Amino acid sequence: MAKYLLLKHYRGAPAPVNDVPMDRWTPEEISAHVRYMNDFAARLTEAGEFVDGQALAPEGAWVRYDGEGRPPVTDGPFAETKDLIAGWMVIDVDSYERAIELAGELSAAPGAGGKPIHEWLEVRPFLTAPPTTTQ
Repeated sequence: MAKYLLLKHYRGAPAPVNDVPMDRWTPEEISAHVRYMNDFAARLTEAGEFVDGQALAPEGAWVRYDGEGRPPVTDGPFAETKDLIAGWMVIDVDSYERAIELAGELSAAPGAGGKPIHEWLEVRPFLTAPPTTTQ
């Protein structure tokens, strides 16, 4: 088994498919989307493939170290909305192909009008061993 991060972005959907931002969805459409996500996680839990997942609020701050004895820097540069992370799910599956299959299914979560949002998901494997260098 290998762990993968399914990273949800606020990129939205391809324009010709279902490009209605979530802030314009009805409460019923938001509930249907959340229900889809919860049902998806429950099914993966039963299969032993779900590890964890969370939705994230759009607010946040960029922070960086600014030198010894100085407070962290917390302003700019900020990512554009399309680059912010909406949430994530960690899965533990048998293969990369299974991770891709599940990401494709998760991308079909309903949005405006109950139609699949065709959301972009980033699939990232967990690093299983420290990187090595060759000399």
